[in-house]
Amino acid sequence: MIHHNMKNTNILNPEFASLLLESIAEGVFTLDKDGYITSWNPSMKRISGYSPEEAIGQRCTLLGFSNCLGKSCPSGISECEIYKHAVIDGKECSLKHKNGTNIPVLKNARLVKDKKGNTKGIVETITDLTKLHQYRQEAQEASRKLGEIHRFDKIIGKSNAMKNVFSSIKAAAASDATILIQGESGTGKELVAGAVHYNSSRANMPFVIINCSALPETLLESELFGHVKGAFTGADKNRIGRFEEAAGGTLFLDEIGEISPLIQIKLLRVLQERQIERLGESKKRKVDIRIVTATNKDLYQLVVEGKFREDLYYRLKVFPIHMPPLRKRKDDISILANHFIEHLNQKTGKTIKSASPSAMRILLDYNWPGNVRELENAIEHAFVLCNYEYIDVFDLPVEIRQTEYRPQFSQTNNYSLQKQRKKPDRQELIVLLEECHWNKAEVARRIGYSRAAIWKFMKQMNISNEHS
Repeated sequence: MIHHNMKNTNILNPEFASLLLESIAEGVFTLDKDGYITSWNPSMKRISGYSPEEAIGQRCTLLGFSNCLGKSCPSGISECEIYKHAVIDGKECSLKHKNGTNIPVLKNARLVKDKKGNTKGIVETITDLTKLHQYRQEAQEASRKLGEIHRFDKIIGKSNAMKNVFSSIKAAAASDATILIQGESGTGKELVAGAVHYNSSRANMPFVIINCSALPETLLESELFGHVKGAFTGADKNRIGRFEEAAGGTLFLDEIGEISPLIQIKLLRVLQERQIERLGESKKRKVDIRIVTATNKDLYQLVVEGKFREDLYYRLKVFPIHMPPLRKRKDDISILANHFIEHLNQKTGKTIKSASPSAMRILLDYNWPGNVRELENAIEHAFVLCNYEYIDVFDLPVEIRQTEYRPQFSQTNNYSLQKQRKKPDRQELIVLLEECHWNKAEVARRIGYSRAAIWKFMKQMNISNEHS
């Protein structure tokens, strides 16, 4: 037998032991065999509100634990289940704070016996779960808000093109098929993915979103599949991926057309086997998820060009949904504009009613390369400038106003329009004249006045005609 020269290596110095208890973030207290508190570290005061002077010598019923081993706190130590089980491991319960509030805690307890098996007392540790409960509530609230955002009625539209989309969402939500959503940027593909999830049988499970174009291949692989410690430089601990994070729910892979050949192969395997492997290990893990993908590219064309696997393409498009561009659903523009106006009124406290007829005409004539997202941004831009009840032409972004505009109004409509819209101020008129290369007829057509009215405004505002 080897003997060490160090003295008392298995015995803590009492002073060191005291400092150790004081430095621990968890609450620690001890009871004698009769159930009276014999020690009380500073964290117990922070958690419970009771000082050592108030607690030592009292029974543990002082803390009013909501349950111990599934039972309410007994009236006496002899009835305590700790004597039967000798251990309480990770029991979530609450204790009664000195001020009367309930504090969520995690409780651990051990029965302490001497070498002869005689009970000497009990050691208990208490972890304050207040922050954890707060984070849980915030996560639940975030999930609820996400569900609100992706409610079916949050997708706005009455056009025939959108009626087809609504029918597809209902059908997709009723199944568990893999879905491919295709459409230009800004058409609302993420809203459709959310609507499918939150109207499906998986609605109460996670809805996990990842943008495949936002990460390089190596990071995307780790993000999707997770990794084990040491799998690569910087992998200092195990990490689950988005496939596991979405367990029981839906994984939405946006910009799926951007993934590399390696990720394409791995994704194909997941779709075929419903299993994943974390980076750095060979263990297969089953995943129960629904996969929804989206792209603004022509995925079939990428297949033709050899940039996307054909077998993966057909696996992804089991149930395709096409999102029409805004220029193909112009019946929805006024509805969408008014929806954004109502939302921004609530957000800013303004009371804007709508867009003026001339401004709405421009919105209807514009081609909307950025689709619904661009329309929303345009309305938000107008909100910054608009100080009247109606958004006017000059409140809209300049790139939208510069689009060639040819309204077909009768004389009666022109007269009515002039009464409804505000007269441009000097600076607004100069800007518009410059945009139209000082063509007064074009300016008149854009804002719904006659050419003679533009000349009159210029004279009143002392704007030179030398550019005409």
